[in-house]
Formats: sequence, structure tokens, C-alpha cells
Amino acid sequence: MPASSHWNTVWRERPVEEASNFNPAFCGELLCRTVGEYYKARRAPLNVAVAFVVLPLTLHKQTRDHLPGRANTAFAGWVADHNTLLAELPLRIERLRPVVREALLFTIRHSRLALRDGGLVPGGKPLSLTVKSDLSTDDTDEARSAAHMLGRWFAAQRSQPALLQGFGVLP
Repeated sequence: MPASSHWNTVWRERPVEEASNFNPAFCGELLCRTVGEYYKARRAPLNVAVAFVVLPLTLHKQTRDHLPGRANTAFAGWVADHNTLLAELPLRIERLRPVVREALLFTIRHSRLALRDGGLVPGGKPLSLTVKSDLSTDDTDEARSAAHMLGRWFAAQRSQPALLQGFGVLP
């Protein structure tokens, strides 16, 4: 099935693992965690383009396992140390673009995120990100934790375009 029509498949007909990991509510929660931490630190919106790297970084276990543990980790140094890991990131970003788009629409429609000044901010009904679901797994907990860390790490960087360049998204 061509990639463009694959994402048009109704949720009940998708493989269970795909429907669980890529559903708009869960992916939207990861975006909300990153945007929330970024906004809390910077009091500025997160560039929408930067949001498209969140899911490829947090859902891919090998990448997630190597994300920095501290927000003050130097971005350029981390990228240089992990360039082989990041070599496939642009392809993952491309493949997950429809998932990110759907999650953004879902969170904006439900007032969990909002667009302001060309970027994303917490919406009028932000998620309660401290509540832990009883149905959570280690993998989803790790993705949630990584999304929080990304928000803090992104906020510690000087420029959002530099993030995109470092991840190989912008020339």
C-alpha cells in the first residue's frame, strides 16, 4: 500500500501496535509535554517545524535511549556524538509527518495546544501532565519522559532554526 494512502486507513483497520503508538491522542500528549516544558522555560511559542522532530525522537527507542539526560547538554556536541544515530532522522521525520500533523490537529481542536505568534503554546485546556495512567507501559513512560526532556533541552538552545539545522531538517 502506498505511504500516502496508508495514513487514510481507518483506525480500527490498522495493526494494533501502530494504532497504539501512532494514535493522535498519545502523539498529541507527547507534543503537549514538549511544548509545555518549552513554554514554561522560555515563555515563547515552540516553532511548529520543531514539533515535527518530537515524535521521531521520542517514539524511536534507539534515539530516545541516547537523548541527553540534562537540558544543559550542548546541542552541537550531542549531535556530533550521535551523527550515525541521527542519519535516518530526516527519513523518520518524513514518514511520521502525517502522524504529527494529525496529532497537532487533534490537540488544537481539543484546545490542548494553540497556535500563537507562528508557534505552539499550551492551549486553553492544557493536559494534566502529572497524572499517570494505570494502563501505561515502560515504553510509553519512557516516551513521555523523553518528551518532557526535549522541551527543556530545546528551550536551553539559542535558536529554533539551529535545532532544525542540527537535526538535518534545514540546510
